[in-house]
Amino acid sequence: MLLTRIKGPRDLDRLSQEELDRLAAEIRTFLVDAVSKTGGHLGPNLGVVELTIALHRVFDSPKDKVLFDTGHQAYVHKLLTGRQDFGGLRTKGGLSGYPSRAESDHDVIENSHASTVLGWADGFAKANEVLGKEDHHVAAVIGDGALTGGMAWEALNNIAAAKDRPLVIVVNDNERSYGPTIGGLANHLATLRTTDGYERFLARGKDLLERTPVVGKPLYETLHGAKKGLKDFIAPQGMFEDLGLKYIGPIDGHDIEALESALQRAKRFSGPVIVHCLTQKGRGYEPAVQDEADRFHAVGVIHPDTGLPVSTDAASWTSVFADEMVKLGRERKDIVAITAAMLQPVGLKKFADAYPDRIFDVGIAEQHGATSAAGLASGGAHPVFAVYATFLNRAFDQVLMDVALHKCGVTFVLDRAGVTGTDGASHNGMWDMSILQVVPGLRLAAPRDAEQLRAQLNEAVLVKDAPTVVRFSKGVVGPAVPAVGRIGGMDVLRRPADEVTRPDVLLVSVGALAPMCLEIADLLDKQGISTTVVDPRWVKPVDEALAPLADGHRVVVTVEDNSRTGGVGSAVAQALRDAGVDVPLRDFGIPQRFLDHATRKEVMAEIGLTAPDIARQVTGLVAKLDGRYDSEPAAAVD
Repeated sequence: MLLTRIKGPRDLDRLSQEELDRLAAEIRTFLVDAVSKTGGHLGPNLGVVELTIALHRVFDSPKDKVLFDTGHQAYVHKLLTGRQDFGGLRTKGGLSGYPSRAESDHDVIENSHASTVLGWADGFAKANEVLGKEDHHVAAVIGDGALTGGMAWEALNNIAAAKDRPLVIVVNDNERSYGPTIGGLANHLATLRTTDGYERFLARGKDLLERTPVVGKPLYETLHGAKKGLKDFIAPQGMFEDLGLKYIGPIDGHDIEALESALQRAKRFSGPVIVHCLTQKGRGYEPAVQDEADRFHAVGVIHPDTGLPVSTDAASWTSVFADEMVKLGRERKDIVAITAAMLQPVGLKKFADAYPDRIFDVGIAEQHGATSAAGLASGGAHPVFAVYATFLNRAFDQVLMDVALHKCGVTFVLDRAGVTGTDGASHNGMWDMSILQVVPGLRLAAPRDAEQLRAQLNEAVLVKDAPTVVRFSKGVVGPAVPAVGRIGGMDVLRRPADEVTRPDVLLVSVGALAPMCLEIADLLDKQGISTTVVDPRWVKPVDEALAPLADGHRVVVTVEDNSRTGGVGSAVAQALRDAGVDVPLRDFGIPQRFLDHATRKEVMAEIGLTAPDIARQVTGLVAKLDGRYDSEPAAAVD
């Protein structure tokens, strides 16, 4: 196999055109076989095989910086830079699903949030200029979907201002981000794609000129790189050139020779250049090509021959939300939904099918989505903006200044909150409950089960004068966790087994960690420690009934799948201080560090967010209060 002979990008230099085509076919076969076993981003990588080969033949990585926006299309890049052991892809100790500096010098940026690569590229190009690195080049690959993000256009505005600063921007145009790319940009790119007079003209010319000895190929390249006059005559003027950026394309993104020719010309130019490549997401794998929803953007473990899942999961948090949104839409005509280019992943496809006039896909533009939601709310609608928890970080200012300041009734639904695991550091939803604590008037719900998700979503959309947030985990929703009572707005999930005047521990359980908190209580009970477990349901603001309840216990413990810094535990501690309740408090959550990719269970164990770990520490704390020991560690809890 040719692929096994590729240990680094320069090994590609020795291959003929025929061998390069064989290599592309081998890579596609490898990807389908490997990713079907582990799950991962299959469709995007099948679409960039030839493009990645051409990039690494033209540019000299790692001296030249080859940058990928988001990075979910970097599997081919990994293969060509010596990483062909995909057996542990996205598992602990295995390859990351995104570029990773720890893996290779060829991986430059590993932030897997979209629309950032052009900002990075602008910075690298400026550094080359300042430091006199004239033989260093920068090539940034950005998908057409990522160009719907405002950051990309902020960067383009700066890049275009430097006419003599070399930088190659490769637009990977596959008409999709997760699903089909939407908006004015998509329409413009579609015009460039579908107005094929220019490409037909060049295709006919190429056949003729390549048969012409000596001067044929150089003359074709001259025509292909012709200036604006010729292109304006045959195809519509590109908006990129209107920005002052040189434009090459559209190029067949599956023709290695054409790609290399375009990239070489762009590399030689002494300023910023756009290379517009047309690719097919999922190319070469029929189940992906036939998947109109997202072309197998991301898959679990599948049968490689059919593309069908190996197993069917039980109901997920997302599916519960999806069904409830359809019900809400049926009951209330003012309910509208917003997504940031993730209609399927956040569970809004059913709502879109049922109410196509009440769904708004803003593209990868969370900031705009939040402010647009404020406008919708002010206009009389009640928008529900569903987004991954980690992506709401990008719209914090808009939540604060546009939604909350104006007291707009907008509901934000945060999918994949807490530890998500396999996607790595940037995708864990571990900051939302900290960031949102500072927003005046905002109310935040953390449902513990499917029943509570439905109930709290319904409660959220009734609020008309403030932003509301409902956050839930990734994956399968667990069994119902019934309440045994209610104190204020809080559900009591467990009372001490024996009647005691002052129970030892008040355990405040946040969201989906309720089953684990009940397990902690069981372990404490075996140590003779009496425990009350409550679910606040709405964790912001802190329920007024919590302080007097805490005052009746010896210790308060909070457990959350959010950063300990500024999270629910911090808010509870502040509320107790404000109420003059002087009770020891221990807050358990995610430490203030970025978490490596692994399963959720493995990550939780690594950071000590498990029932035995927490019970052991709480046992030690109660023992100290009892004066049973001064410095000896607590006995282990089985």
